[in-house]
Amino acid sequence: MSKPSASRIHVIFAVATFSFFCALPVMAESSARIVRLSDVHGTVEINKNSGNGFETAFLNLPVTQGSSVRTGNNGRAEVEFEDGSSIRLAPNTTVEFSKLSLSDSGARISQVNLVQGMAYCNLLGKDDFSLTFAQETATLEHAAHFRVDASSDVANLAVFKGEVNVEGPAGKVIVEKKKTVTFNVADEGKYTVENKIVEAPLDSWDKESIAYHDQYAKNNSSPYGYGTADLNYYGAYTNVPGYGLMWQPYFTGIGWDPFLDGAWGWYPGFGYMFASAYPWGWLPYRYGNWMFVPGFGWMWQPGMWGSWVNIPRFTTTRLVHVTPLVAPTSGVKTVLVGKAAKTSSFSARTLNAGSAGIGIPRGSMRNLGHLNQQVVKNGFVQVRPTPQFAASSPSRASSGGYSQPHSSMGNAPPMGHTSSSMGHASGGTSHK
Repeated sequence: MSKPSASRIHVIFAVATFSFFCALPVMAESSARIVRLSDVHGTVEINKNSGNGFETAFLNLPVTQGSSVRTGNNGRAEVEFEDGSSIRLAPNTTVEFSKLSLSDSGARISQVNLVQGMAYCNLLGKDDFSLTFAQETATLEHAAHFRVDASSDVANLAVFKGEVNVEGPAGKVIVEKKKTVTFNVADEGKYTVENKIVEAPLDSWDKESIAYHDQYAKNNSSPYGYGTADLNYYGAYTNVPGYGLMWQPYFTGIGWDPFLDGAWGWYPGFGYMFASAYPWGWLPYRYGNWMFVPGFGWMWQPGMWGSWVNIPRFTTTRLVHVTPLVAPTSGVKTVLVGKAAKTSSFSARTLNAGSAGIGIPRGSMRNLGHLNQQVVKNGFVQVRPTPQFAASSPSRASSGGYSQPHSSMGNAPPMGHTSSSMGHASGGTSHK
């Protein structure tokens, strides 16, 4: 075989170089980011861009680039980003996650489109974020908390904290704290700015959701913010000799394992991913490792932050049975496991070992650790939790008709009040 000439080598090199630079935009941005559906109430649906259209959504489903989430007449939902930022959707709202990517420098880029309805955005300002609505695009340079309401005729944006840059057909406007800008969609986006915010019925839900995250996610030392509030609310860390720092949910029991309840959801480019039904079930199923610890039961070991997984890791053991983690091998339909990821709210509840928090709305009871100890001692405990909004129980007479909780014992107790009706001991796992 004859050697290629020098001119031919130059041509090959030039073509290769050209191809490399043409591929740079593709190499520079990855679509591997996945965020979390972190709160679901009422009718909520997701379109995973899998060809199935909209289907029932449930807690802890991954949200990927190209996905859409919508709420029905009685639906509310929250989507949490890696840094702990969040978007909450009021009823009759649709959002599209147009872009969830990483730049070549590692910066997270999120582009969200509010198709219709009302969304609350609490953004911590760590990532590149933009929200399109009506004919406008909202961006921010620092942390901001704002509400957007968009219809075919009019759209408004109210800023609770920080400031938001909005740009559209009528130009650019900077909306500062405690101000509202209203856009006339039919008149080329012309806008007016008011030095006030008119309260909306679901403002309390939004504020209390933020309070929940702020209270339980503070002092987070992991590289990620999404899911940390739920870990601190629904469980506790223990320093176990020979294992290190381990986390375990409350209300487990020896017969419980982490893979009893959830679902397999199929996503283009990712295949089937396991979604836990437990309200705390995000970080422990994406990072770290599950281990069965003698004397404690199943516990999660934090770590492996650089490796996001579709199927949770666990250390095999011959000590106890563990639910097999077998992903479907064909099809694109959601496959339910165990209690089918249903976590409906309730007005009265008996907490038993083995529930692992299923059915307890976040923030609805105080001091779950204390209740866990009573379940370990007595087998179960009866409670009347606060209807979810979130981490506190102020009067809600002015926020859409939500009322204070009340107990079978009379006056409204603190959240997590236990009744005097206790059962016999049936085992459980304590947190030391």
